[in-house]
Amino acid sequence: MSQLRDLVEITAKSLVDNPNAVNVVEIEGEKTIVIELRVEKGDVGKVIGKQGRIARALRTILSAMGRKQNKRVVLEILE
Repeated sequence: MSQLRDLVEITAKSLVDNPNAVNVVEIEGEKTIVIELRVEKGDVGKVIGKQGRIARALRTILSAMGRKQNKRVVLEILE
């Protein structure tokens, strides 16, 4: 497992009501890494945060980690 995937999974599980429903899939391309985060419908707001603050912070950390690998990291939050 990659550090990016682990970071998203651990963070999401600590935020939601039902941590067993958290599913993280990492899709690695040539220049981009897409991380799909799936949570229950009622937990989407908790992962996004007020005015998107939590999601924005996660994306900032992921993009900084991706720069080390010279890749762009995209976080998709799905329900």
